[in-house]
Amino acid sequence: MASAEDRVLAYLRQHQEGADDDDLAAAMGWSYRQRANQVCKAMAQKGVVERKVVDGKIRSFALDAPGLPTSEGSAVPISAYLSFTDAAEYVLENQVQRRLLHYRDITERALAAGVLTSTGRTPEATMYSQIHAEVQRQTKRGEVPRFTKPEAGFIGLTRWLPRGVVREIEAQNQRVRTKLHQRLLSLDPIEFEALVARLLSALGFEEVELTPAKGDGGIDVRGTLVVGEVIRTRMAVQVKRWKHNVHTPVIQQVRGSLGAHEQGLIITTSGFSAGARSEAERADATPVALMDGSQLVSVLIENDIGVRRDSYDLIKLEEESDDTQCPD
Repeated sequence: MASAEDRVLAYLRQHQEGADDDDLAAAMGWSYRQRANQVCKAMAQKGVVERKVVDGKIRSFALDAPGLPTSEGSAVPISAYLSFTDAAEYVLENQVQRRLLHYRDITERALAAGVLTSTGRTPEATMYSQIHAEVQRQTKRGEVPRFTKPEAGFIGLTRWLPRGVVREIEAQNQRVRTKLHQRLLSLDPIEFEALVARLLSALGFEEVELTPAKGDGGIDVRGTLVVGEVIRTRMAVQVKRWKHNVHTPVIQQVRGSLGAHEQGLIITTSGFSAGARSEAERADATPVALMDGSQLVSVLIENDIGVRRDSYDLIKLEEESDDTQCPD
């Protein structure tokens, strides 16, 4: 999802006449103008926008908007552009009339609006592949995708669907996520370790093996992460079926138990303290990756472990399809 600053910048680049705080608040869907004021002030301090008094009101202008003068040799910072998927959302949301758009049209409009840049020869193909990948990823995780793809090549926004449908899907998926997490907590240690070993295999690990219950420094599972059949990384995994956060000493214990050329991974049903996360990321030490309870549930769902999927077709009366009319 695009940040508030990205969305404001994209809007201002498309509206060379600038916008005051009231205009921006309305365009962004914010309930109060003060948020627009705060965002624009922060962007002005970064040199991304300029704020001027016009007809008695302070208006914000994108300094790199097409058609506006820029200093010689200056370039639009890459951070000013949106990602392909965020640019697609921007184009779909800012249509005069809401309707599905073909991914080629979305790409063309995003480039023309100046919210997207691409050095590739086929940006439209990149657009479609990234939207498709995001939909697949979010669907596998039991999340409601940002985009819909009701017809070949055509894209819409899920929030255009009747809210009752979306809310029911979100509520059901959240109930399943909660129950799955509760089920993990109810497993005995041996069952939980076996489940993690199964998950690692689904994620592409090879040579996955459970370690003896004692005498291995707290390491529960070992395996080799294989990427592209070329990169092979030995991983030592410790699992924590806990309700309270994992703290720094656990990170240090795992790191001290690593063998030569091994990296660490800690998987927990709970979370990690700020100190633990900082220790895991310490630059002068062997990396230790962290997976908290929410991430564990998402990855299990993504790999269809502990859940099953049901799919249904949503139909509408023909006269109700005006909002989703496809372009010619």
